[in-house]
Amino acid sequence: MEVPVKPIEWLGDSVRIIDQRCLPDRECHLDLEDAGEVAGAIRDMALRGAPLIGIAAAMGVAVESRRWVSASWRDFSLRMEDAVQLLRSTRPTAGNLFWALERMKGVLAGFPEEAVPRACSDALVGEALKIYEEDLETGREMGRIGGDLIKEGFAVLTHCNAGGLATSGYGTALAPVYVARARGIGFRVYADETRPLLQGARLTAWELHNAGIDVTVICDSASHLLLSKGMVDLVLVGADRITVSGDFANKIGTLGVARSAAAAGVPFYVVAPTSTIDFALDRGEDIPIEEREASEVTVISGTRITPLDVPAYNPAFDVTPAELVTGFITEKGLVTQPFRANLSG
Repeated sequence: MEVPVKPIEWLGDSVRIIDQRCLPDRECHLDLEDAGEVAGAIRDMALRGAPLIGIAAAMGVAVESRRWVSASWRDFSLRMEDAVQLLRSTRPTAGNLFWALERMKGVLAGFPEEAVPRACSDALVGEALKIYEEDLETGREMGRIGGDLIKEGFAVLTHCNAGGLATSGYGTALAPVYVARARGIGFRVYADETRPLLQGARLTAWELHNAGIDVTVICDSASHLLLSKGMVDLVLVGADRITVSGDFANKIGTLGVARSAAAAGVPFYVVAPTSTIDFALDRGEDIPIEEREASEVTVISGTRITPLDVPAYNPAFDVTPAELVTGFITEKGLVTQPFRANLSG
């Protein structure tokens, strides 16, 4: 299956990304030349989605290393430590960010003092590209496994964007959708708009429409109605961090969808790579939840939609408890209850 979209590319001395803030009106790109620019793109959501954030962070370390290959080993290693810490500070909920940076730190730790910076830089670039290639294969596998759940005539509901734009190109929750389409299965997708930044309306709809998939955008508040009226057969969502108990964090609004799906008896699956599982966290309440600027809620496309001086609360994620999850689809297979045992298996 051809990669549906290419949100990130390694260019040797820079990292090219699709600037997702431009979509769906136009497709524009940014060339990021150092760790600071990559960190800014992650923080400002020019790129987003847990797997893609991890890939971008790894490439951010790698591209920063290219700038210091002629420095002393001491200066090189200090610059790399600074780059890792800067990138760590960007998005506190996305588990893949920290997972990828730990892998890059492992490469650095493997070089002795007074090593040759260029050799270390080459190794960092190699590790970043390995993380990228692994994510491509992971997307293929999750698509193959999850694609079996989509039957002829199904209606699939998804929240936020967990497609190619959130990964190296295949997606997490949308990977099964692409596979089902390639198998010739006829179905439709309902995409929650996903306030406040409209990742479903802007990004999921853009991806699926370009792929020739039947997609309809709904207001976030309409998902309960569709589920309760039997208009949805399957819910597929991604995840930003999964605990060993099976509680998971995803874009704000996911919890409400999960509760409505459970009440309607509709299967609710989380599609995410094993790299999103944080084995150091036991329960959902342990997941740090990012709070973002109020202006994301109060302003749309430059127009204020709330009264002046009225505050807004803007948590970027919520946590869905394990008991609302039918199963997790990872690159290693379909994981069902008991999650505490099976996610670790």
